[in-house]
Order: sequence, then structure tokens, then C-alpha cells
Amino acid sequence: MTYLPGLSQPAPPTVVAWSSDMTAYNFGHGHPMAPERMELTARLARSLGLFALDHVSVAAPEVATDSELAAVHAPDYVAAVRRVSADPSTPDEARGLGTEDDPAFAGMHEAAARLAGGSLLAATRILDGSALHAVNFGGGMHHAARSRASGFCIYNDAALAVQRLLDGGVGKVAYIDVDAHHGDGTESIFWDDPRVLTLSLHETGMTLFPGTGFANEIGGPGAEGTAVNVALPAGTGDAGWLRAFYAVVPQLVAAFEPEVIVSQHGCDSHRTDPLTHLKLSVDGQREAASAVANLAGRFCGGRWIATGGGGYNVLDVVPRSWSHLVAIAAGRPVPLRTAVPQDWREYVEEKYGTDAPAFMGDDVELWWRSWEVGFDPNDAVDRTVMATRKEVFPLHGLDPWFD
Repeated sequence: MTYLPGLSQPAPPTVVAWSSDMTAYNFGHGHPMAPERMELTARLARSLGLFALDHVSVAAPEVATDSELAAVHAPDYVAAVRRVSADPSTPDEARGLGTEDDPAFAGMHEAAARLAGGSLLAATRILDGSALHAVNFGGGMHHAARSRASGFCIYNDAALAVQRLLDGGVGKVAYIDVDAHHGDGTESIFWDDPRVLTLSLHETGMTLFPGTGFANEIGGPGAEGTAVNVALPAGTGDAGWLRAFYAVVPQLVAAFEPEVIVSQHGCDSHRTDPLTHLKLSVDGQREAASAVANLAGRFCGGRWIATGGGGYNVLDVVPRSWSHLVAIAAGRPVPLRTAVPQDWREYVEEKYGTDAPAFMGDDVELWWRSWEVGFDPNDAVDRTVMATRKEVFPLHGLDPWFD
């Protein structure tokens, strides 16, 4: 059954970057970054009626040009990607191309540059005012650095979107990354840029790739406090994760006063994800997306670009989590008890031979303690939060104990 809620509040003009051509970003059979994640998400969003909303447009991204990619990537790196893309038998492991994480494949440059084009499209629509919200669930390639591929990521589309916003006259951008992995590539690209606040909540690098993203990583000279990291203990669930988010992110966004928010919504923080050790539910991930949308509404006049990212439970989690993201961006959130449309469930069962989820949520009770109730030094999440607050809050004129 199609879900088309009728709400009274004005609907934000929303663009979704999507075409089936984006599934060409394919590292091969058995690789965790399965392109089916994108196809299944688009199919579920369509079945929910989200693509049919009058204020939502679906736009096919173009392949980003070399000059566009050079806004955040070194030209010799782009040239290296092109070489490996043309001849996958000649990897460039020094640049992360042709490794176990990022296997070389024919057409890799064009496929990665198309995902980048989706986030560039989103930024352009925000800048020209034709959209207030934009979603590129095929993007979020946050490990890609200026001159190196890493962690399934070739080109950093999120960083490209941030840079396009800056080049288009936006004074400050907040980048919020809720993937289970540290957003190290995006952070490194803007390490010395005080116009960009990068906030990453992730599983600690003590137990998860890429092994970075600790509280004392705060930005380069002249940009101290604009890199913010919350390194959560393995096993953190909804309550601890949301407590940490609300104890750090809203306060810093308010103090920084960005004009646009760009967010990365990797859903590999889910309790069933095969690659990570956090314990969130789809319900918690939906709450995180809603929180980011609310921050954009409070501080940025609503201007918000949301990307995808990690997420390796391809059938049960990713399509639901990212369909919630699209729905929230469209201003038409889907209730968690909504039944997953029957046509989508039948498609999954027929194509993959497995039962699909029955509902859009995981049927958990979301609850978390507000930071205002007090700091518990015996709690590992609280110690993580306080470490981050002590490092960066004073640099923004905030009191780590009380703000």
C-alpha cells in the first residue's frame, strides 16, 4: 500500500539524485558495497509514494568533470583513477586503487564521478534556490581523501558538495557524519578550513577502521575546534548514541552558525550490520535524520544536503533507513509502524529468496537520557562525550560542563 501522508505544513522543495546508472559503482560480487543497496532504496522510496510527491523531483546526476573533481581532489589523483579505470590490471595501490577495499574495475572513474555528480547536483540546487533539501543516497563517500581512495570510496562527493557551496558564496557549512566509521576523508580535506565544521559520531578507532577520529583531533592551525569527533564505544545502542548526539551536535551547530548543513547517513551503525559493532535500530537512525533536519530548519533556513554512506545489511536495513531519510527530507516522514509496501516485499522475496521486513521500523522503544541530567563518569559513553566537549566546547565559547 502506497504511503502518502497528508500534512498541513509547507512541503520543502526537495531533489533526489538518482538514476539506475549509479549502480555501475560496483566493486564486484561479494564486495560489501553492493550496488543493490541503491536500487532497493529507490524502489522502496517509490513504492512508498515519495517520488510521486509534487514537491519532490528525481534528477539523474551527470558524471562530474575532471575540473569539478579537482575542487577537492589533486589532479594527478584524478588522472590515476582514470588510468586504473581504463586498465584495471594495473592498480595503483599507493593511491588506494586496486586494493582489497577498493578493487579496480573497468569504468571505475565514470561510476565514482557520477556519484560525485549527484552531490554536486544537490549543492547546485541549493545554491540556485530550486531546492531547500537534497538527497543523494548513493553518495557519502567520506573516506576518500584529496589524493587517495580508501574504505570503498574513490571520490569524496560530500566534500565536493561542501566546496561547491563555499565557492558559490556560502560562508559556513556544517558537515555532520553519523556513519559507524569516522569521516576521515572529509575531515582531512577541510582540516585547515575554519569555514567548515566537521562533526563525526562513530565507533571508536580502537575497534573499527579507519582507526582515527578521537576527541583530540580538532582541526589545523587557525581552524581549531572545527573538527569534532565523538568516538563511541563498541556496543553503543540507540540510547547511548542519541545521548551523545544531543550532548554535542546541537550546541556546536548553534555556536558555529552555518548557512547550510551537509550530512552523511551511513546506516552501518545498525545492530545487524556485518562490518561494525554499534547497536542502533532503524528507529534510531530515523531519529538521527530527523534531528539533522531540525537543525537545518533552526539554523540554516532549512538548507540541507543529505547523502548516504556505509550500510552493509543490504536487504533489511539500508532501503528502510534511506527511505526514511528521503521521507524526512521531503517533509513527509513515514511512521515507523507503517507496513513495508507489499510490492517491494514480493520483489525482494522473488529476487533474493528471503523474507523482507514487514514494517518500516524495528519496533523498539526509543529513549535516551538528556545530558542535562548529569555526567556519569562510570559510563563509557559519557566519558567519550565529555572528552569531546572538553576539547572543543571552549573553542566555541561553550562550557563543557553545563552548555
